[in-house]
Amino acid sequence: MLSFVATTNPDGSPNVSPKSSLCVLDDRHLLFANIASPATVRNLQTDPRTEINCVDIFARRGYRFKGRATVHGPGDRLHEELAAAVKTEHGDHIPVLHAVRIEILQAKPLLSPAYLFGENVSEEAVRQAYLKKYGVDARPAQEQGNDNAN
Repeated sequence: MLSFVATTNPDGSPNVSPKSSLCVLDDRHLLFANIASPATVRNLQTDPRTEINCVDIFARRGYRFKGRATVHGPGDRLHEELAAAVKTEHGDHIPVLHAVRIEILQAKPLLSPAYLFGENVSEEAVRQAYLKKYGVDARPAQEQGNDNAN
């Protein structure tokens, strides 16, 4: 799932950065890797307030987290553990410059208006509609490969 981290630039303008490394650290914290987001880290070091949106694009639902960030660099336990996890999953070619821990101050569900303006709209119906809209075949790869079989 792709998440989006919002911070505030020094001039007050918004900065939004996609993150695929966001994970749950514990009941009160999220964690993500700074791989290539110098502006996000700079902004959080100046103003630790952030909002993170995580949305399943096909189900059109997710969560919004407001929180306060701390940035952890090389030599810090959080950084070393996250860097090791990224290395295990992706190899050593992806650098983890910082681990960013978010203290969750508020969590709310996100729900598309698709659920609000139809009668008895199910998640599966919304998912199927958006899979079709984006031209995505959600069948396992093994089944998709059988389409060309003799």
